[in-house]
Amino acid sequence: MRTLGTLTTSDIGYGAMALVPGMYGDASDEQALTTLRHAVDAGATFIDTADAYGAGDNERLVGRALAGRREEVQLATKWGIVFQGGRALTHHHAQEIRVDARPERARAALEASLRRLGTDHVDLWYLHFPDPDVPVEETVGAMAELVGEGKARDLGLCNAGAEQVLAAHQVHPLAAVQSEYSLWTRDPERELLPVLAELGIGFVPWSPLGAGFFAGRVANVEQDFRANHPRFSRENLDANRDRFAPLRGLAEELQITPAQLALAWLLHQREDLVPIPSTRTPSHLDENLRAADVTLDATTLARIDAIAPAGAASGSALL
Repeated sequence: MRTLGTLTTSDIGYGAMALVPGMYGDASDEQALTTLRHAVDAGATFIDTADAYGAGDNERLVGRALAGRREEVQLATKWGIVFQGGRALTHHHAQEIRVDARPERARAALEASLRRLGTDHVDLWYLHFPDPDVPVEETVGAMAELVGEGKARDLGLCNAGAEQVLAAHQVHPLAAVQSEYSLWTRDPERELLPVLAELGIGFVPWSPLGAGFFAGRVANVEQDFRANHPRFSRENLDANRDRFAPLRGLAEELQITPAQLALAWLLHQREDLVPIPSTRTPSHLDENLRAADVTLDATTLARIDAIAPAGAASGSALL
C-alpha cells in the first residue's frame, strides 16, 4: 500500500480509460466488467476514471463493476472537460478538447459522476485540466465545498503545472497530482515533482507504460488513438524501438518483463507515487501488479537512466 496525501491506496492502480471503445481498439462491456472486477480481486484497488471517458459511459461501467464492493476500493474520477462550450485546448489524443471549470459547474459535475458510479462519495476528485479562463484557486475553492459535504474525500489536479499546484494547494490541500510520466516522458522531474515533494503531495503517473510502448505490445495502432500520437508514427516508432531496445535486454537479464521493468522504475522514484497502467485483459493486469515485487538496486537504476534519459524519445509527448 502507498499513501497519497491522506489517502491510502494499492501501490499500483488501474486506469479504466483503456476500456473506452476505440482507445485501444474495441472493448465489450462484458470484457470491461471482467477486467475491472479482476483488478479489485487482484489488489489493484485504486480505480481511476473520468466523466469525459466515453461521455460518462466509463463511470457507469465502473459503477456496475463495483456494485456491492464500493468499500473495497479507492475510487478516483475527474471533471472539467465538456463537449460544448468552454475554451478549446489540445488534448493528448491529438484532438481538441474543451474545458469549462467554472466554480458554479462543480457541484453538478460531481453529483452526476456519483449517480453514474452508484456511490455517495469518491475518494479522490480531480480537476481534469485547469481552465485557462478561470483561476485554478477559484475552481478548487468550489471543489473544496463538496469535500466539506463528504461527497469527495480528497482533491487533486491533473495535467497542471507547478505554479497551478502551488496556487490550488493554498486553497485546499491536494492529495495527488496526475500527469504523464514514464521512461520516455520525464518532464515532471524538472519542476513539478520537486514542488510535490516540498508540499507533501502524492503523484499519479498516467500512461506509465508509454501508451503500451514499454509493454512491448505495439503492433497495429491505426485503429486506436495512437494513430495520432507522434511517437507512434512509422519513422519515430522505429527510432524509439532502437533507442530503448537495451531496456528489453535488461528486463531479460533481470528475468522480468519490459512492462514490469518500466513500472518498477517508477515505483523506485518516490514512495508517494502510484502509477495507473491501463489494460483490457486480466493477464496483463496481473503482470503489471507483479512489478511491485521487483527490487532494482542503485546500479540497475543508473543503467536505466543511461538508457532512457530525459528527452531520449523521438516525437513529442502526449501533451
